Amino acid sequence: QVQLVESGGGLVQAGGSLRLSCAASGGPFSMYTMGWFRQAPGKEREFVATINYSGSVIRYADSVKGRFTISRDNTKKTVSLQMNSLKPEDTAVYYCNQNNYWGQGTQVTVSS
Repeated sequence: QVQLVESGGGLVQAGGSLRLSCAASGGPFSMYTMGWFRQAPGKEREFVATINYSGSVIRYADSVKGRFTISRDNTKKTVSLQMNSLKPEDTAVYYCNQNNYWGQGTQVTVSS
């Protein structure tokens, strides 16, 4: 019943920025930790960032810390990922996660 829909992916040059958004529906969004994961070709899906129900506990992968910012709006039932200073190694399909649910993924490609 829970559905997650990402948006905001695209092609950007190294050093640029993108903002990803995930809209949730069909479930009690506010009580779940939300996360962003990514998967590059030939690699396993990896953790990027999570934010708990209140926004008080936020975690980032070391590879994105200081460059990416996760946030959420419980009234709009959205979670966002602001990505700055993008690097070619950030190229991947980015997935929104809530518990056992996943979005369809959105492609982020960083050129150099």
